[in-house]
Amino acid sequence: MESVPMATIERARAIAGSAHAGQVDKAGADYITHPLRVCDAIIGEEARIVALLHDVVEDSDWTLQGLREEGFSDTVVDAVEALTHRAGEDYFDAVRRARANDLARAVKLADLADNSDRTRLGTVTADDERRLMRYAEARAIILGDAT
Repeated sequence: MESVPMATIERARAIAGSAHAGQVDKAGADYITHPLRVCDAIIGEEARIVALLHDVVEDSDWTLQGLREEGFSDTVVDAVEALTHRAGEDYFDAVRRARANDLARAVKLADLADNSDRTRLGTVTADDERRLMRYAEARAIILGDAT
């Protein structure tokens, strides 16, 4: 049986780019800029890979098994799984699940910081304010300041 070489950050960047092609964020910008910014805010190769991949299973046809088959480590795939919001799952339950994985916790904090950046929004609407409050509560959960 031939072994799959360990996947690199370059491969993660390529997967994220193709997975998010044509997607836009809440401000109307190309979605790929979000995982790229989260990646830039993180230290460590595995954490940066997770940052790039953190939304690909949730927002595209990629699966956790597909990431394994690409050669990503169990550590990386487990963190991506911890960050993937499951259908029907309460948002804060998903945040608590991410908190339980060290790599996912670090990436989630960077994700929340990027999602909370008001400078990207232009005019902040009432919906934006509600979402920003939800992100603040999620950050408190990740940091252990709330349950």
